[in-house]
Amino acid sequence: MNDIVVKDSNGTVLEDGDSVTLIKDLKVKGTSETLKRGTLVKNIRLTSKPDEVECNTKKVKGLVLKTQFLKKA
Repeated sequence: MNDIVVKDSNGTVLEDGDSVTLIKDLKVKGTSETLKRGTLVKNIRLTSKPDEVECNTKKVKGLVLKTQFLKKA
């Protein structure tokens, strides 16, 4: 079905519905928000790109994050 393998910054395989933690402070384009290191993001969705995941946080909805800034929680 889906042959794309998505891995976090440590090389751990990620799947739909996983929870991840940010390993770096990230500024969100288009807003004045900054997501702090250690923020827990629940229920991620994989995309067609192996280096990106979609998610929602408490403050920002419809966010796309690079996997290089994530680790599996």
